[in-house]
Amino acid sequence: MKYLPFWIGLVFISLQAVSQQSTEIYLMDIKKNTDSIQLSTPLNISNNEGYDNQPSFLDDDTILFASTRNNQTDIVLYTISTGIKTWISNTSEGSEYSPLKIPGKEAVSAIRLDTDGLQRLYEYDLRTGTSVELIKDLKVGYHLWYNDHMLVCTVLIENRMDLVVVNLKEGTNHTVAKNVGRSLHQIPNSDLISFVSKENQTNTLKSLHPSSGVTKELLQLLDASEDICWTPNGKLLSSFNNTLITHNPNKELKWDGVAFFNEEQIQGISRLSVSPNGNYLALVSNDPPSAIVQKKVDSYNAGDLDAFVNCYAKNVLVTNFPIDTLYVGHEKMRNNYSSLAPDNKVYEVYVANRITIGNKVIDQESVKRNGTFQQMQVALYEVDNHTISSMRFIFDKPNLPNPETIVQKQLDAYNARDINGFVDTYSENIGLYNFPAELRTKGQLELRKGYGDYFESTPDLHVEIKNRIVIGNMVIDEEEVTANGNTFNAVVIYEVENGKISKVTFVR
Repeated sequence: MKYLPFWIGLVFISLQAVSQQSTEIYLMDIKKNTDSIQLSTPLNISNNEGYDNQPSFLDDDTILFASTRNNQTDIVLYTISTGIKTWISNTSEGSEYSPLKIPGKEAVSAIRLDTDGLQRLYEYDLRTGTSVELIKDLKVGYHLWYNDHMLVCTVLIENRMDLVVVNLKEGTNHTVAKNVGRSLHQIPNSDLISFVSKENQTNTLKSLHPSSGVTKELLQLLDASEDICWTPNGKLLSSFNNTLITHNPNKELKWDGVAFFNEEQIQGISRLSVSPNGNYLALVSNDPPSAIVQKKVDSYNAGDLDAFVNCYAKNVLVTNFPIDTLYVGHEKMRNNYSSLAPDNKVYEVYVANRITIGNKVIDQESVKRNGTFQQMQVALYEVDNHTISSMRFIFDKPNLPNPETIVQKQLDAYNARDINGFVDTYSENIGLYNFPAELRTKGQLELRKGYGDYFESTPDLHVEIKNRIVIGNMVIDEEEVTANGNTFNAVVIYEVENGKISKVTFVR
């Protein structure tokens, strides 16, 4: 596996209240040295349509996780050395979540959500597959085994989760903290566990001694982080968006970056788990925006109206680019696509080219009607919270002069840092915008001033075109930009009028 360089859940309130978004589980080798951690390229080990989540290690070669099949969620056992997945539960009357090894037994525990809404913790025998309820009368959200008869659980109480210590041998339970998060872990080389306190609207990592009930504050987590795990040598791993971060509570004052993943690798890191020997890391990622958009395309071509509409947010905004609103919301969308059905597939869409940047996907689409080419169009999708929040259309305009010539001339002048040649490719009233329509620069004078200074101060400035879409009077470029020793990607939409670039929109 190629190593990435060093770079500086389901239950929250109720299993029933949170929809199951499409997620995947990725496995990485951990290469350790004294000062840093390196990770191999992520390997998708769930590779399953739907919800895959809550990975935990049964041992150094085996991972447990919850996975969707046949409209329910069951427990999967994945063997690292062979790559084989084995289903170890098939509960017709419910679904399982958050599987964990039970100390001293050939068994695992998991939260079971029954079809009647009952949510309890069960034990599942790995040899026989039989199950038995472990804790009665507590609506367990997440749990952690402290020893073979004591557990630390998050229990659902009204609109929060409280931390409860359960003693199965004595049949007792007592609350030790209120309003906590989902991340529970044994702290290495200690008799403590860690949990996330969410009191005072902050995420604070605390320790708990389950027998005494004593808690202690360890450190503040980043505001966007709720999931953490420990490596065997006592380092913390967490995430910030698509960046994996690490912290040594005993030596360091700040979090450091371990690896940054692009959106097509990992789309938002959540649950984390490290193998007992510290050689593997498993994490959960949402489907990337391109997968969500592709699901929309596939649903449309299949004539599945429900699946198609459900790819969009309930208040989805549909416009002509950039902000000419066509309609808003599911109801209007259903009306507009009401003829969509498996036996009435008049139109089909084929993706001819695709550009992805951040949470945005730009598709150049070929539309056919009854098998005959109808038109080319571009659709720009924004994806938020696992659904398409906006869709903006750009339609082809036949018989227009090719806009690519002037855009390429502009690019050549940019790479030569030729400010006169660069400005000459733009109209006098050129407008530069941040997507979708936020004006940042107006007119050639402002353009010359801003880019003139930039050209003079950036001797390594260079752009390579990674992908290009041409439609009507527009050119959409996916660019790889080098500046001041750094390289980053950008997407730029150029509009051409009368042989000059009249408008530029930067998409991030």
